[in-house]
Amino acid sequence: MFKKKKKNNYFELLKELSAYTEEAARFLDDAMTDYRPEDLSESLLAMHEIEHTADLAHHALNRSLAREFITPIDRQDFSMIAGMIDDVTDSIEDVLMRLYMFNVKELRHEAHEFCRIIVDGSRAMSRILSDFENFRKSDAIRRHIIEANDLEEEADAVYVRSIRRLYEESEDPIEVISWSEIFRRLESCCDDFENVSQAVEQVIMKNT
Repeated sequence: MFKKKKKNNYFELLKELSAYTEEAARFLDDAMTDYRPEDLSESLLAMHEIEHTADLAHHALNRSLAREFITPIDRQDFSMIAGMIDDVTDSIEDVLMRLYMFNVKELRHEAHEFCRIIVDGSRAMSRILSDFENFRKSDAIRRHIIEANDLEEEADAVYVRSIRRLYEESEDPIEVISWSEIFRRLESCCDDFENVSQAVEQVIMKNT
């Protein structure tokens, strides 16, 4: 007798990827709440371990998809969303990397505002993906998508305010250059969350 092949639940695998993103968001928030420049090198190693583990899970999902005969939704849609989730995790790691590269000694206030939005965005994304498997029956998933979009709009406002304040207050060109890039990276994280929510919304529309 041939052993029956175990079926993969790709919705669950997307949730697993999202959990890594949420872990990365919490780690960034912790590192910035108790900010110690001397610990950045060690923090980067820990963050990279999260990102690397997420990468392995992402590659495993894609390898499995390539061998799958039938999937609940288009395999390309699963792969697209998985890639977008992985992009968020990469973007979060990039923030910590810029703090290290630019040798930032002290955080600006808006960085903490961004971190709160990033943590909230990671949770909203996890809620979206938790309801994704039952999208035909779930009203909650649409509320979570709206929540993710609202957070991105909030991040846009923080970005504009933070850049304006930076140019108003700082006379140090190195500080202006470094923080302009850091704020851009922080805002990019929030854009990436919205990209996931919009991709899920498009897949829902295509399959209903």
